[in-house]
Amino acid sequence: MPIKHALAAVVAGLGLALGGCGDDADSESSNQPDFNAADITFAQEMIPHHQQAVMMATIAAERAKDPAVATLATEIQDAQAPEIETLQAWLRDWDAEVSHEMGEMGHNMPGMMSEHELASLNAASGQAFDRTFLRLIIEHHEGAIAMAQTEQAEGANPDAIALAKDIAAAQSDEIEDMQSMLNR
Repeated sequence: MPIKHALAAVVAGLGLALGGCGDDADSESSNQPDFNAADITFAQEMIPHHQQAVMMATIAAERAKDPAVATLATEIQDAQAPEIETLQAWLRDWDAEVSHEMGEMGHNMPGMMSEHELASLNAASGQAFDRTFLRLIIEHHEGAIAMAQTEQAEGANPDAIALAKDIAAAQSDEIEDMQSMLNR
């Protein structure tokens, strides 16, 4: 009888040990950030959206007549270029397709400029350039804010949601500044 109890204790202990291994694996996977389709869409769409803003800001930093517009353009470049790298890294981590070019998909997103709008920016000069840039980048920022709000509502990845909140806040502040510039 004691051997039978000892065997039962060993079997029970082995079950707990094996069960514990399963718990460790589960706890390891729970340490991994969760993500869903909305997070992937946010990253995939925000990359070309930011790329277009950086391209527009690069032009403005070189051609703006108003030093405040040139400074704002440089700030946009400095903020959004690293965000592109972060978004690309997340997509690689999530085994999702990483876009490196603005491409055609970008034109269906909120706030993306058409070829005609970009041509009007390139054709403008002086104060007309500044006003065109400000008007276009406000529209562009409004689109990014809408995308960021969708991520906050539908995303699962805490880092992506936090970035979306940061984008919405920063670009809302920039819109206020740009509207003030336009009203001068």
